[in-house]
Amino acid sequence: MGCVLVRDGRVIGEGWHERAGEAHAEIRALADAKARGEATPGATLYVTLEPCNHYGRTPPCTDGLLAAGIGRVVAAMRDPNAIASRGGERLAAAGIAVEYGLCEDDARELNAGWIKRITAGRPWLRVKMAASLDGKTALDNGASQWITGPAARADGHRWRARSCAILTGIGTVLQDDPRLTVREVETSRQPLKVIVDRHGQLPARARVLDGGEVILVSAATPQLAWPENVEHVHLPGPDGRVDLAAMLGLLAERGVNELHVEAGAKLNGALLAAGLVDELLLYLAPCLLGDPARGMFALPSPLSLLAQRVQLRIREVARIGDDWRVLARVSQEKA
Repeated sequence: MGCVLVRDGRVIGEGWHERAGEAHAEIRALADAKARGEATPGATLYVTLEPCNHYGRTPPCTDGLLAAGIGRVVAAMRDPNAIASRGGERLAAAGIAVEYGLCEDDARELNAGWIKRITAGRPWLRVKMAASLDGKTALDNGASQWITGPAARADGHRWRARSCAILTGIGTVLQDDPRLTVREVETSRQPLKVIVDRHGQLPARARVLDGGEVILVSAATPQLAWPENVEHVHLPGPDGRVDLAAMLGLLAERGVNELHVEAGAKLNGALLAAGLVDELLLYLAPCLLGDPARGMFALPSPLSLLAQRVQLRIREVARIGDDWRVLARVSQEKA
């Protein structure tokens, strides 16, 4: 969330919400204005989200705005969180001019993960894949390093860095032994690592366990011992596999807004079939692998009608080095 304070056509304060439990954007902007020696009475406050109106980890932002004498508030969107909402109404009742809707689409894009968690009870789920032009992500023997070039791989790390958690499956761990860390770009934190491991087979020496918090989700009672940084969660579904929807609910409860998936075709297919995929981040390399190389999504059950196909909305196509990045959203409209 971001905030800008303006008075007489000048920016007098700026702020953004850095992390949960710390001061919200509005309070940081007020503090910035004070540090600059600027007066806030009568100023206009522009903010990406309606100011909160409840006591959570911090006091209500509405208290601070009223005390500062803010004259006008322009919020890009209303707060979808019922617990914290109606801040605009409280400010309006106190005589402050309140408006909504300025750059709302942009604000929703910035906060897609948080909005998804608040409204749907699960994180925004993005599946990242690197593939050949004929849609193959690995050879038949599992070899996949590297299909795309270094520029595309570095760009993928930027998307890792913006995510709260990275999800993969045991198949990918056993085949590639990934670290699932942000290395190609600077970052102030490493995302949480989540591994779907139906039978609890994760080797204790797997590189994914080298530092950082790890959650291993299984459908069976594991027989192995892991380092102290590994938390095991038992979430069996009715089919004997990991309950993916329950897993996403658990991650939402822990504050995960954006979940970045780097997995194989089986887990990708299971997530897609369950209706849990929001976005695809696809890097396409100018090469062909042919059959029987591995594809992107191994669906639990094959489609029998074209009308069952998953519709996508292309958001962006960009050249990244020698490769192409395609960003697409899963459409809610039927084919």
